[in-house]
Amino acid sequence: MKIQGVVGAALMAVGGMCPLVHLPIIGNWNYFDLDVSIATIFYLVVLVAFAASFMERSRLMRICGWLGVTLVLVTLAGVYFKSHDAFSFIHFKKAINFAASVVKYKWGWFVILAGALALITVRSPKKVFPPANAVSV
Repeated sequence: MKIQGVVGAALMAVGGMCPLVHLPIIGNWNYFDLDVSIATIFYLVVLVAFAASFMERSRLMRICGWLGVTLVLVTLAGVYFKSHDAFSFIHFKKAINFAASVVKYKWGWFVILAGALALITVRSPKKVFPPANAVSV
């Protein structure tokens, strides 16, 4: 079992439940409040990362870390474009930007990225070769 992989996957799982976006009057939203389908994909990646850490599959853990970063970037872009699109009925660009600026990003993104970084930096175990003068029987 790779402890670094377990910690990274756990940080990603906890980060998905932390506040990611704050909307006035509505409150804080986590991954499931933003989009259920992306949250489901995100937690499938987290489960694969957990399984890979118990099976000691370093490459699969790194792939899960990169997938986590990719999902975070896609979600951040989606939140940005959705917040600007929600106020597109306003015909003044500055008013649209002001209205979209009420959507605040919260600290949960950093927890997810810390977990993904832990998964990305997992090292493969060193292969131990027998000494050159050893005799195999």
